[in-house]
Amino acid sequence: MRGRYKILVYGCQMNIADAERMEGQLQGVGYERTEEMETADVILINTCCVRETAEDKVYGKIGEIKKIKEQNPKLIFGIAGCMAQKEGDNLMRRAPHIDFVLGTGKVQELARIVMEIEAEHSPVVDVTLSDKAIAENLPVARGGKFSAWVPIMYGCNNYCTYCIVPYVRGRERSRAPEEVVAEVRRAVAEGYTEVTLLGQNVNSYGKDHKQADFADLLHMVDEVEGIRRVRFMTSHPKDISDKLIDTIKNGTHICEHIHLPVQYGSNRILKAMNRVYTVEQYRERAQRVREALPDASLTTDLIVGFPGETEEDFAEMLAFLREMRYDSAYTFLYSKRSGTPAATMERQVPDDVKHARLNALMEEQNAISRAINDRLLGAQLEVMVEGASKNDKAVWSGRTRTNKIVLFPHGSEREGDFVQVKITQPQTWVLKGEVVS
Repeated sequence: MRGRYKILVYGCQMNIADAERMEGQLQGVGYERTEEMETADVILINTCCVRETAEDKVYGKIGEIKKIKEQNPKLIFGIAGCMAQKEGDNLMRRAPHIDFVLGTGKVQELARIVMEIEAEHSPVVDVTLSDKAIAENLPVARGGKFSAWVPIMYGCNNYCTYCIVPYVRGRERSRAPEEVVAEVRRAVAEGYTEVTLLGQNVNSYGKDHKQADFADLLHMVDEVEGIRRVRFMTSHPKDISDKLIDTIKNGTHICEHIHLPVQYGSNRILKAMNRVYTVEQYRERAQRVREALPDASLTTDLIVGFPGETEEDFAEMLAFLREMRYDSAYTFLYSKRSGTPAATMERQVPDDVKHARLNALMEEQNAISRAINDRLLGAQLEVMVEGASKNDKAVWSGRTRTNKIVLFPHGSEREGDFVQVKITQPQTWVLKGEVVS
């Protein structure tokens, strides 16, 4: 054993997938995972900078690790991910105990850099973004037991005015379809029965290499022998095609859950966000999904407090929410990100107004979610057992194909099993039920 490592991950599922590739590299050169930072020889924080709160958490952890390094001067400490890409060597100037800063396009360099620091004890900063081919065949140390994250593309071309992602992840770059399918096959061979295909905008997959579009890729993955469930995220409304909707409808293992972030419910704000679609265009796409997939769940992202948001805009947002009736929504306060156009827009919304509107929005959505779930009383649903509930070890937790969490009494089932559960107690965020023998 060369030593022990600890990787802390903040942010999205893509960051989790990147961290799994980082773990694979470290294990490949002889490191073993530890859960305790105090026993680690290498500590890496894979960071997020989409919201200010994520950065604040990282800076707090950087200060905490300084104390650990004072006790263990040989500790190798690095920062990777979006915040590393955004801040570069500024991170080292702010915290000199950082040994390396690794950008989003340099995941494949981790093991080499760690060994270089071991040998030479000199700091490294590598945050060069490139449109070159994606590094393939990296070892992957997956964190889940039955569900695998599989990135299909990196970067984003959309440049929404509030979003830092295109600046820290670069332009869209799609993996070759045969590479994605090969990774899915390897995951299935390792015992994974569910995969989630990842990208900042999966719907635009393949536009850069023209080998296959996302509908084609989804069909290929659906046909992999041994797969039980295929999920994907995230979709951009402008690129969700009839071909893709029909592929989901006609698929065998493709789950009936579409996360389709609208971000806002008024055309004026959507234009200011550079979302490049209107409320009317979004509505048409959502209706097409529901016509083709009447039992599917539709979820979304919503941002409250975007610069210039008025009471009239927010009223439109609430009206649109009532009309769309999402199964659930991830709701966010607008967070100013330096380097984005929205950060310098006039009429920034006061924090107290943002919070009041967010609370009103969540109250509205919670009522809708509860009403939708109430209709599932008595329904019998397929659930994949994920493990014991965090709050009660005598209760299993699992998910339906539509991505709803179901809790049910612990029986003879094992993690990874697929069981039929009759819903006896719908709630706002979860469904409770009993296994049907």
